Amino acid sequence: MVFDWIDRMNEAIGRILAWFMVVMALLMVSVVLLRYVFGIGTLILQESILYLHGTSFMLTIAWALKRGGHVRVDVFYGRMTLRQRNLVDLTGHLLLLLPVCVLVFWTSIPYVQASWRILEGSADVGGIPGVFILKTLIPIFAILLFLQGLCEIARAVKGIPPNV
Repeated sequence: MVFDWIDRMNEAIGRILAWFMVVMALLMVSVVLLRYVFGIGTLILQESILYLHGTSFMLTIAWALKRGGHVRVDVFYGRMTLRQRNLVDLTGHLLLLLPVCVLVFWTSIPYVQASWRILEGSADVGGIPGVFILKTLIPIFAILLFLQGLCEIARAVKGIPPNV
């Protein structure tokens, strides 16, 4: 029940943020047209592309894990039985994924707090004054990936085929 909710949450986040790619492409075309056709430069549009990219990257990593979109060494994995695949996934998630998520979360908190303390903004004059919000995505990414890792562990334990 809880794992279904986590799966649905990460699926919804992924589907919504997939549209960020369309927006990013349109913004990039706009930046190029403004600069090279009209001779107008706009830092806010350029930085908004970076913000959209950072947001989509950080928040869709768990979605990629759910859908089996991460890189695997398929030379061996593809030849394994379901039980062996689940054992590899279980071991990898328990020994690598979850500890790394905890480490990223734990070490990012002081970094994010420092950014919020000064309401960190763009290093460039006229840039977006919300770097502190972007940095907040780091612990959120760790939480989402950790939760999805728990879902994948539950799948492996239940003997459900991994998403490949």
